[in-house]
Amino acid sequence: MTQDIGDLDGLVRRRIRALRVAQGWSLEELAARANLSQSSLSRIENGRRRLALDQLVTLARALDTTLDQLVETAADDVVISPTIDGAHGRMRWPVKADPGMSVIRQRVTEPPPDNPARMRAHPGREWLVVLSGTAILMLGHRRFRLETNQAAEFPTMMPHAIGAEGGPCELLGIFDRDARRGHQRDGGDLDTPGIRE
Repeated sequence: MTQDIGDLDGLVRRRIRALRVAQGWSLEELAARANLSQSSLSRIENGRRRLALDQLVTLARALDTTLDQLVETAADDVVISPTIDGAHGRMRWPVKADPGMSVIRQRVTEPPPDNPARMRAHPGREWLVVLSGTAILMLGHRRFRLETNQAAEFPTMMPHAIGAEGGPCELLGIFDRDARRGHQRDGGDLDTPGIRE
């Protein structure tokens, strides 16, 4: 256990220095932002001064991060394998940092609905990128044509639907917690008509 604490101690010290350098700040600048002396900050970074919780909180704020992020350790399960729904041409990856978020890769073959009543609206935000082909995003009364490598982000309270144009397209979508719940209630992903969970 002592070795683990030592590893974490060293990691936090290296992280403080790396965040300071990434901001382009000198020891003096960060020390002023954190209300510490320059020599105290130098000793913290170099391991010659004990890390105190109150100083870590202050340093985290000064570095525009949180205490959790400052002390988090790398997880052993860095690689995430998708769940695959071959029947609908869909892969889903959970976002570990926010279990309410999902990343979904999906093949879309149908055009968007002609009937505006088939568009959905629900709380949340969505982001999507077209991996291949051409997609049509219907947002209210507006129609957007998205080519390969183009992306869109929109609030899902706006009635919306997505379909393919001129053949199948592949999409990668990111759903926040509210958008994900909206799709689970409606029974689909990426607002494609006829697709079910």
